[in-house]
Amino acid sequence: MGEMVSCGLTIPVLFQLCLLFLAPYINGRTFENCLTGKSCRSERPPVVLIPGDLGNQLEAKLDKPSVVHYICYKKTDVYFTLWLNLELLVPVAIDCWIDNIRLIYNRTTRQTEAPPGVDVRVPGFGQTFSLEYLDPSKRDVGMYFVTIVQSLVEWGYTRDDDVRGAPYDWRKAPNENKAYFLSLQQMIEEMAEKAGCSVVLIAHSMGNMYTLYFLNHQPQAWKDRYIKAFVSLGAPWAGVAKTMRVVASGDNNRIPVISSLKIRSQQRSAVSTTWLFPYAHSWPADQVLIQTPTTNYTVKDYQRFFKDIDFEDGWEMRQDTAPLVSALEPPGVAIHCLYGSGVPTAEGFLYNNFPDTDPTLILGDGDGTVNLLSATQCKRWIGHQNQPVHMLELEGNEHVAMLLNFTTVAYIKTVLFGP
Repeated sequence: MGEMVSCGLTIPVLFQLCLLFLAPYINGRTFENCLTGKSCRSERPPVVLIPGDLGNQLEAKLDKPSVVHYICYKKTDVYFTLWLNLELLVPVAIDCWIDNIRLIYNRTTRQTEAPPGVDVRVPGFGQTFSLEYLDPSKRDVGMYFVTIVQSLVEWGYTRDDDVRGAPYDWRKAPNENKAYFLSLQQMIEEMAEKAGCSVVLIAHSMGNMYTLYFLNHQPQAWKDRYIKAFVSLGAPWAGVAKTMRVVASGDNNRIPVISSLKIRSQQRSAVSTTWLFPYAHSWPADQVLIQTPTTNYTVKDYQRFFKDIDFEDGWEMRQDTAPLVSALEPPGVAIHCLYGSGVPTAEGFLYNNFPDTDPTLILGDGDGTVNLLSATQCKRWIGHQNQPVHMLELEGNEHVAMLLNFTTVAYIKTVLFGP
């Protein structure tokens, strides 16, 4: 795995002197010099967790002028769980849920808006609860970062102190979440100042794209000072073929009580879906992603694709978001790329009645969600940044299940504590 620097296990003599004699005056430049000594006042480097698409709870409060069904709430006095709320994902009630969680794209502002009378918020920024379990009732179906957080606690970490979550509105791409990145920067700085040690970022799935965008917009001096390492889990660096199926015909994720076509309108409205379409910088230009009786669609055919499915707002969304991280500029920090392989993963879709029926899947390699071609793109940074790039293939590991397995947890521990 290459050499990793311990944070708090073996303190160099010079850094001991730095603490003993300069501790009363530590601030600004002195703090930076101590960080350069690769140790910290704390025994543990602080950890920030950045979730992926669908990866943290959302809450809503309603005061709507109208509803889509008589059983739907028109007004609520308090915020309620919008995601993940299994009680809302049943027949009829799901109509209310779709109408509340959908976004409306404004071509003039190039931004999305909530439906009239719907206020959606992200609970628990700086805390871990909203991404440990997606369902507040803590059902197993909603388990997400809980295994990693619990392991950190067993290693001496404290929830909401030196391990914190950075949830966000995952329906949107980074261009609509600017306030989030300011809050993330401030939280990282506060945690590093308190610990006297730089921070380890752990991201999953689309959270890696958010993290890369964030790091690409920070000065190198800031990254050198505040970021110890970036642990990337299941990153879709070059997009995901599955997103094209989601936009074309919807995807109920094999939940039989949910109609793919019914949920399609909500899935299309999420800008993050088109943001994660496959990128031409990695996907072969002649690889057919969607095949119909009359037309084939590749990475060069997105504008025609959106027109043919009568969703031209999707093309506008893609133009807004494609440049955000399409250059795949190196993050400028030590990065550990863990990715699953050996799980059948859709890389193409065959439609007989396009786009209003479920397609036949053309399968390739990956983690069941992220195609291997996309997950391994961090290899391009090897030799193109001063910081090390480590890669670890997790054979047989499914996209979400990789957060729960021993290998992932053990690797994170070596990044935090091991030489």
